[in-house]
Amino acid sequence: MSVISDATEGRGQDRRTGRRRPGYLAAAAVFAVGMLGTTLPTPLYGLYRQQLGFSELVVTVVFAAYAVGVIAALLIAGGFSDVLGRRPVLLAALGLAALSAVCFLTEGGLPLLYAGRVLSGFSAGLLSGTGTAAVLELAPKGRQARAGFAATAANMGGLGLGPLLSGILAEYAPQPLKLPFAVHLVLLAAAAAVVCVLPETVHRTHPRGSLRPQGMTVPPEVRGVFAPCALAAFAGFSMLGLFTAVAPAFLSQTLGERNLAVAGAVVFCVFCASTAGQLLMGRIGARRALPWGCAVLVAGLVLIALSLLLTSFPLLLAGALTGGAGQGMAFRAGLGEVSSAAPEAHQGATISAFFVVAYVGISLPVVGVGALTSALGLRDAGLVFAGCAVLLVAAVGARVSRILSRASDR
Repeated sequence: MSVISDATEGRGQDRRTGRRRPGYLAAAAVFAVGMLGTTLPTPLYGLYRQQLGFSELVVTVVFAAYAVGVIAALLIAGGFSDVLGRRPVLLAALGLAALSAVCFLTEGGLPLLYAGRVLSGFSAGLLSGTGTAAVLELAPKGRQARAGFAATAANMGGLGLGPLLSGILAEYAPQPLKLPFAVHLVLLAAAAAVVCVLPETVHRTHPRGSLRPQGMTVPPEVRGVFAPCALAAFAGFSMLGLFTAVAPAFLSQTLGERNLAVAGAVVFCVFCASTAGQLLMGRIGARRALPWGCAVLVAGLVLIALSLLLTSFPLLLAGALTGGAGQGMAFRAGLGEVSSAAPEAHQGATISAFFVVAYVGISLPVVGVGALTSALGLRDAGLVFAGCAVLLVAAVGARVSRILSRASDR
């Protein structure tokens, strides 16, 4: 599907010039390019370990530094786009992503790796709420469901394309630790040009409010639906954190598969399956997709645990596809419910709060696996956290089912 030809759907008209301007698909492409950079280093950590000589725990802490940046940005600036507008915040997010790429290009040790990951987290934190809100708001009437899928698919698709792109370039092109980030800088420049012509969707009728950190802003009218949806997102992102932390190292250290393109493709499969799960959610409905997504996610986690136990690549791939599909179903259903319930003036901040909960989920398993690896080994550490994740997701699924069942009876 051509981005250029399909980006003409849902375009808005500039009131001053009368020209047609890019719409929600163009905004989704920008969203995907920004998120792509956050997972570029995933297949490269083994190379960094060889070059800099640090432990598996340090790898996971570097990985988790990204989540710290995401959460900080969401808590501090989650509602800034509701005040400043979507375009300025999108441009700031792309600028932070470019600074992150520069850190990796000039990397000379751990400090720049940490800085690059934190800056990448800041960028993703701004993009998560603002990008989603921009895509939804640019959609014409009658295409809100498509826009919801475009936003979540851009998020997950961008995250999946990162390791695929860097894995292929690192394996088959020169300068494996430089070229992926140079390519991303080019993509970011193109994305910034698109943002400059996107219509602004925030129009103030009163003086601009002050920019103050808002923390976890969840309006009272959203709280009833927010809790189960955010819990499902937490559970799904826990699986993503577990898989992305364990899979590349498990492939190389246990299965002997050291091809970086294969490692990137396996992680890519998780996010592709997530996108497929989001598409499936549209067919079965949000209320059913939340508990069903948790059930499918449990099945995926069990398969991942079995792959670690039996040292099986096919089971690992099956777990990636199954768990990713469950995560995608629950994620899109939860995001759609929260965004539709949020008042217009607080939509960006509410979506940002949703992503705070999700990214807490993606950070905890990563550091936990790294801490346990030195004591138990990579496989046993993965098994412990897979077991914990199964219990968590099962409990969340049961909780979501009860809450939604009570809500439907009223």
